[in-house]
Amino acid sequence: MKLLEVLSVTKKFGSLTAVDNATLVINQNEIVGLIGPNGSGKSTLLHTICGRTFATEGKILLEGSEITNKAPQVRAMAGMAIKFQLARIYLEKTVKENLLISLQAKESIWNQLLSRTLKSFEQKILDLAEEFQLEDYLNEPAKSLSHGQQQWLEIAMAMASNPILLLLDEPTAGMSPKERADTAVLIKKASTKCGILIVEHDLDFIKEICNRISVLHQGNVIATGTPSEIENDPKVKEVYLTRV
Repeated sequence: MKLLEVLSVTKKFGSLTAVDNATLVINQNEIVGLIGPNGSGKSTLLHTICGRTFATEGKILLEGSEITNKAPQVRAMAGMAIKFQLARIYLEKTVKENLLISLQAKESIWNQLLSRTLKSFEQKILDLAEEFQLEDYLNEPAKSLSHGQQQWLEIAMAMASNPILLLLDEPTAGMSPKERADTAVLIKKASTKCGILIVEHDLDFIKEICNRISVLHQGNVIATGTPSEIENDPKVKEVYLTRV
């Protein structure tokens, strides 16, 4: 099943074309990597998908429904979640409070005012904390977590909304080898619940974790295939792989 379809998307900023006729498909429970050197248009394409900016041309479909010009909050309500490169968590609040805030996001104001949600979400908080190796830190402030743990907390917060599509922007940046390996396991587990698009510079990580990889060059998707196909693609070798 096609979960996300990016169809001939172009994004222009005045005379600059940042993304040029890019096409990308993510299927249900699939992990797709998007790679490319700085300036290739990866971030811009990601931003057109999540709604931080709108495509100049082309279409974006989520489960067959067009979201090309929908606001980010509309896309979130439709089942899209994103984790940006820099962790966006509440550093002074505990891990438990961070997870509760995410779980409450789709709750009515009435339920929140009646304080019904903490009790109803207690098990969900415990499950998320255990899944993302944070169960021993539930009552600790998020600022006390390591860099990798803060990244896991934000992914857990994104998964709290039960998304159908998770977007990850360089999820392993600044991590130790052990943290990168643990992150790979966590993302693979998350893919049993949703489709995942990862923008990443770490090629070893991408090759290990992704079902398919799309390669962006000067705003164009020049190749899409399995990690093995991309690694052996002559055009990718010539134009790209050694420069990522």
